[in-house]
Amino acid sequence: MIKKIILESDIAIHIIVVMAITIALGIVFNYLADRYIKKSSLSKHLDPTSFVFARKIISAIIYIVGISFALVQIPALKTVGHSLLAGAGILSLVAGLASQQALSNIMSGFLIVLFKPFKINDRITFNNYTGTVEEINLRQVVLRDLENNRVIVPNSVISSQVIVNTNLNDTKVVKGVQIGIGYSSDIGKALKIMEEEISNHPFYLDLRTDEDKKNGVPIVTTRVVSLDDSSVGLKAWANAENNSNGYILYCDVLRSIKERFDKEGIEIPYNYQNVIIQKSE
Repeated sequence: MIKKIILESDIAIHIIVVMAITIALGIVFNYLADRYIKKSSLSKHLDPTSFVFARKIISAIIYIVGISFALVQIPALKTVGHSLLAGAGILSLVAGLASQQALSNIMSGFLIVLFKPFKINDRITFNNYTGTVEEINLRQVVLRDLENNRVIVPNSVISSQVIVNTNLNDTKVVKGVQIGIGYSSDIGKALKIMEEEISNHPFYLDLRTDEDKKNGVPIVTTRVVSLDDSSVGLKAWANAENNSNGYILYCDVLRSIKERFDKEGIEIPYNYQNVIIQKSE
């Protein structure tokens, strides 16, 4: 009886020691890995995506190995522990404990890191969502949208979508600014105002070559694009360095063009109703 108690105490002590070492190794590894990733990203301008993903994988392996050593100390679970250490039982254990969706997320995460359709700090758009990639882990991608919300997307979902990555190659964007004016308004004057307001914005990007300037190509392209029932549709194309600047430019020039139109007497038609109230005698 005493022998059994001593044996069980030894097993408990061994398990506590193994788990303590495992947790300590995990904390130290994550701390050093995070420092290296931050330092490399700032000084060497390296893409942190692969490093962050690898850190999570290695951290998971450390804990799996630690748990395996702990299981070896328990006679009834020694076979399970040896199987985990040998690697033969890892896949079957994961398959038994995790759902098919979880496995799909892990595999999709590997493919995202391997083929890099996007990486951390890229701005992407998919399925009407737009945001900056903050994190890619084994299960999900974390995006930060323009309103500073965090959008959590499973890896298997985002990997099956059509993704627009504004950071791949050229980040420049073109915003179309379209406004309708009244038929009695001066079209030439309205187009000139749109050109001036867009070209004067600090985020506007003049992409004309020297030859274009020599040939008199206007700084902003403007066109009449439609003749609607109650208005003439005008459109200008505004270039910006990136999507964020383009959005700010678009919002600002809508306001400044409206203010200039009001000042210059250019009408922007809108739908209205005349309500006639007739009193019965």
